[in-house]
Amino acid sequence: MSHAVSHYQRIACLSTEAVETLYALGAEDTIAGISGFTVRPLRAREEKTKISGFSSTNLERILAVKPDLVIGFCDMQADICRDLVKGGIEVHQFNQRTVEGILRMIAVLAALVQREAAGQALIASLRADIAAARTRAAAWARKPVMYFEEWNDPLMSGIGWAAELIEIAGGTDAFPELSAHPGAKERIIADPLAVVTRAPDIILASWCGKKFQPAQLAARTGWDAIPAVKNQMLFEIKSPDILSPGPAAITEGLRQISDIIAQWQENQKEQQA
Repeated sequence: MSHAVSHYQRIACLSTEAVETLYALGAEDTIAGISGFTVRPLRAREEKTKISGFSSTNLERILAVKPDLVIGFCDMQADICRDLVKGGIEVHQFNQRTVEGILRMIAVLAALVQREAAGQALIASLRADIAAARTRAAAWARKPVMYFEEWNDPLMSGIGWAAELIEIAGGTDAFPELSAHPGAKERIIADPLAVVTRAPDIILASWCGKKFQPAQLAARTGWDAIPAVKNQMLFEIKSPDILSPGPAAITEGLRQISDIIAQWQENQKEQQA
């Protein structure tokens, strides 16, 4: 007698964090297709059919894997999700922009594949990482001002969870009024001299899939006055480690930000000695 399964079994993931999370939950057998940008875990690229880019997606490629659920992320995938729904496919469209939102996304995915216990364990582990970063930061007297550059042309400040991770790690976001906006267009910095005015101590760059060029950044008009440029506190955090709102933003992104701030704190001590 065959045992009926009461959870989704052929999930098409249009976003990388859904793939990462399902593997982390031990539910990779439910994945029928993945985003071409997936890098976590690496073996997903060998094991699973690539069905989409990020905002450019072919409906037929998704339907070809016969999904019983499609998971999308954010407004940029709204059109393809609308078309899938019109085609009779079930869709869950996530839109998390905060650290709590990331944890909630994990809990929801775990419920969709009946891996609640694994979901709770993963969330507890990530909460422990967050608490450890906060504890480390509590020992530092000064919070460095940090500018997170998500794109270089036009300049674009970091998305909500990146700004939040900076705060958790013991820094201050240079553009808090921009990180509150979910859309990329609202986070554009029209005048590069605005960054000079904010005088960041540390600059983090994650040019969405393009390699960061520190010399190019340092050569911008007037930027030689920025403390981060003067002290060579320019760091790249690779996009998959910070710009996908899944577990890696905490396990990788937060850890790297915390280590960068620790390095800056050491430099401050040496300069004062």
